[in-house]
Amino acid sequence: MQYHLDGFRPGDPEVFDAAVDRPLQDPDFCDSVDVLIVGSGPAGLTLAAQLAAFPEIRTRIVERRPSALEKGQADGISCRSMEMFNAFGFAEKVLKQGYWVNETTFWKPDPETPEHIARNGRVQDVEDGLSEMPHMILNQARVHDMYLELMRNSPSRLEPDYALELAQLSVDPAGGAYPVTATLARLDPGREGETVTLKARYVVGCDGARSAVRKAIGRELSGDSANQAWGVMDVLASTDFPDIRCKTLIQSASQGNIIIIPREGGYLTRLYIELDKLDSGERVATRNLTIDHLVAAAQRIFRPFSLDVREVAWWSVYEIGQRLTDKFDDVPAGDIESRLPRVFICGDACHTHSPKAGQGMNVSMGDAFNLGWKLVSVLKGQCRPAVLHSYSAERQAVARDLIAFDREWSRIMSAPPEAIEGGEDGEIPVFQRYFIQHGRYTAGMSVKYQSSELTGTQQWPALAPGFEIGTRFHSAPVVRLADAKPLHLGHVVQADTRWRLFAFCPDQDPSSKDSAIARLCRFLAEDPASPVRRFTAPGQDIDAVFDVRAIFQQGTRELALETLPGLLKPQKGRLGLVDYEKMFCPDPKHAPDIFDARGIDRTRGCLVIVRPDQYIGHVLPLDAHEELAAFFGAIMLEPAPPS
Repeated sequence: MQYHLDGFRPGDPEVFDAAVDRPLQDPDFCDSVDVLIVGSGPAGLTLAAQLAAFPEIRTRIVERRPSALEKGQADGISCRSMEMFNAFGFAEKVLKQGYWVNETTFWKPDPETPEHIARNGRVQDVEDGLSEMPHMILNQARVHDMYLELMRNSPSRLEPDYALELAQLSVDPAGGAYPVTATLARLDPGREGETVTLKARYVVGCDGARSAVRKAIGRELSGDSANQAWGVMDVLASTDFPDIRCKTLIQSASQGNIIIIPREGGYLTRLYIELDKLDSGERVATRNLTIDHLVAAAQRIFRPFSLDVREVAWWSVYEIGQRLTDKFDDVPAGDIESRLPRVFICGDACHTHSPKAGQGMNVSMGDAFNLGWKLVSVLKGQCRPAVLHSYSAERQAVARDLIAFDREWSRIMSAPPEAIEGGEDGEIPVFQRYFIQHGRYTAGMSVKYQSSELTGTQQWPALAPGFEIGTRFHSAPVVRLADAKPLHLGHVVQADTRWRLFAFCPDQDPSSKDSAIARLCRFLAEDPASPVRRFTAPGQDIDAVFDVRAIFQQGTRELALETLPGLLKPQKGRLGLVDYEKMFCPDPKHAPDIFDARGIDRTRGCLVIVRPDQYIGHVLPLDAHEELAAFFGAIMLEPAPPS
């Protein structure tokens, strides 16, 4: 990481100096805020952590619980979420503390003794090359802790306000700068019944499936129930089942199914257990299921293996259902052209499903990461407010795909083995085939945003087939030119709301004044049409909005750093120090190198535009200067002249 830019600063570089007037000292909520976040689950904390880096944006996050979460519900962290955690700076901590899912095993009824289960196969959990990050398991509460630490160490010193719930919310489109009014009810002892009223520019509901924010804007979760009860428990148990430390899917002949999720720490195990079929319209609460029911059901499914539960850390029962709202903001579909969104919903507030696919927390955090950079960009005057419409358009499509996937996965997992086996694969059960075929989905890599003002069209597909527009930027190993340090290129993308312009250079001398990279850098640094010139405010560092990086085809010892374009060695900060970390070369120890791994045209090179949420906005030829200017001209605003 980089620090000392504005002078030597001792101590932990991940603890920033508090901004003036931070933390907010307003216990009675008298002051208006820019963003009010309701709910401190994974979505709310992802959003809060991103906003906390910008103390000029007044953010508050409220939570009806009396304190931070101690025992989490969710546990699975997809490869894609790990890439996002790396942008926030705590992926290494998750890697150290969590369980790495390396293999998944499958068990079905033993053909010779059907009342017993037998292993039917095992697969590598994540295919090679899909991501540099593994699939992880870690208690949701620990993920919360890492976000909370990030917020506490930010310039904003942001902390949730606990024991507050939303009682009322109204939006006045003509209400000026702060058109949203929120009434919050106090729940802390001795203050029950008290309320406070807060004005906000934007409100984001991350308050779960019973979201008060969703109800206030007239949205509804619609869908259906599978009428199937499941239980989940985190246990410390003694067992002779051989795959207890592998992610495992078990289908028994007549006793139901189990998904085993080994937990962090080496001893704790989570079991998802199929229970009873529910009548139409019946709620699982009416069955009065207890932890004893869950343990007994698990023991029946595990036969002939034993399961002795010594301690239960957490348990719950639930019914499977897939529900989705038609839109993730407060603007009616017919008013998009005339009205801007002021209220948004994220996570379970707008989509609910079973936890067995391991996507709930991951998709919720993805919602917030998508919205966060857009709110920051609009509030800072960098992007046109209309980009906020793209949040609902992009993430509702993702949730719709999730619901379809979960509905089919839940159906397959709950079907009896004899109803789903057979077919051309013979002995491989459908549940096993489906899991393998959809590995990219469960890894979080299936998201592809459709063409829009934020996502270009595939006009030059041959330039870089491995960087598909609308998908997340797929990292690969490189070596930094200035110090020959090997690293992953994608790890330079931080959660700081900047756009990345990755220039992959042709096989020519980059020090030549006529080289493609030299011409691009001159355009970006000098041409009035350059987005860097147009949308970077006077006095800001040259890379404050657009982070330009170059990847050469030559090795580190074949290039002279001093002969390369000045834009790639920008002078920054109060002291005008040179940033030497903008240029990279292929890593000779990894084959294929990044050019071959991503199919980059070695003769022409290309420019890969990466959005602040790590998704690819466009791929252009290096000399497509007009197209580059037009892409950003459609979404960004020139800074206001100094007063």
